[in-house]
Amino acid sequence: MRTLLSFVLVLAFTAPAVAGELPTAKPGEVGLDATKLADIDKRVEKMLADKEFPGATVAITRNGKLAYLKSFGDFKNDSLIRIYSMSKPITVVAALILVEDGKLALDDPVSKYIKGFDKLAVNGSDEPATPMTVKDLMRHTSGLTYGLFGNTAVDKAYRKENVLGKDTSLEEMAQKLSQIPLLFEPGTRWHYSVSIDLLGRVIEVASKQSFDAFLKKRLFDPLGMQDTSFSVPDEKLARFVPCNGPGCRVIEAVETSRFRTEPKMLSGGGGLISTISDYVTFGLMLDAGGTWNGTRILKPETIKLMTSNQLPTGVMAWGNQGFGLGVSVQLKDNRFRGPAGVWGWGGAASTTFFASPKDRLTVVTMIQRMPMWNGLDRTVRQAVFAALAAPEKAATK
Repeated sequence: MRTLLSFVLVLAFTAPAVAGELPTAKPGEVGLDATKLADIDKRVEKMLADKEFPGATVAITRNGKLAYLKSFGDFKNDSLIRIYSMSKPITVVAALILVEDGKLALDDPVSKYIKGFDKLAVNGSDEPATPMTVKDLMRHTSGLTYGLFGNTAVDKAYRKENVLGKDTSLEEMAQKLSQIPLLFEPGTRWHYSVSIDLLGRVIEVASKQSFDAFLKKRLFDPLGMQDTSFSVPDEKLARFVPCNGPGCRVIEAVETSRFRTEPKMLSGGGGLISTISDYVTFGLMLDAGGTWNGTRILKPETIKLMTSNQLPTGVMAWGNQGFGLGVSVQLKDNRFRGPAGVWGWGGAASTTFFASPKDRLTVVTMIQRMPMWNGLDRTVRQAVFAALAAPEKAATK
């Protein structure tokens, strides 16, 4: 009872204050069972006691309204958090804005924007590869790699050239990539890679603006995402949280974090800092069909394209997962991960975001634990889908 009362008080007082203009609702008003959602509180408190992480924040929206927002431990609702690869959907949305502007096309060859990519060959071949397209970058079918997870000759070349070095600009990164052979023929495989970092450079060329300036003008300012950027200014430092390893061991302190200075590498694949309310706003815009506070960011049909499987026939990401543009797409119902059509992505420090279009549901979870750990995501998914099912079960009695 005490946990449930605390949960209700958080919804009544904390969420509106931090979420600003975010529309809010009580769980029952949007078809969520509040007692099931209260299970999140108990389970997260247990994880805190077990030292899985020192702090967390969780947000759940249904039918376009924020129905649950709570922070635990050392985190607050306005804490600044490394979202790492959750930067990728943001970068893809930025590129899709240019597609709708007519300045970029999904089938454009990358070589239209970056010199040398028309000459790239698969490692071991002397013949130019199939042209890599903008769409290949968005869905990780480009033939690029990360240089972090494998030990092929191509991975070794990435490490030697320090492709994503913090002192490397997007233009310099693109130039390095234009000199390294591809891992495979574009369009034939799904392989997680620097593709969306390279997409940031394509955005610069197509928009004739720096990547960070374009993000601010066309996405962050219209959405009111004032805390999302590539670094943490001194005046916001008190809200920045450390990054931890297992057992709550600090592996990146606030005072010595690389995010304290503006990077030369504007990594659209993994370089953004954000808050839970900023990312919830981003998710709500997509859930609403691309419009936020009367401003059109994307068309509904563009979002549908982004969040549906775009992999070529016969190509899979992993398991029963397909891949859209910048996000994974679940192709079959899964008792642990939700129904077919669920899409989303996560970050290296264990932040996660997913949406279920069937349920008009979006969920954001944020902790700062590396290597990536899915314990919080798994717990919240279980509680959320149970909260969705409970009212339906009650109605049939």
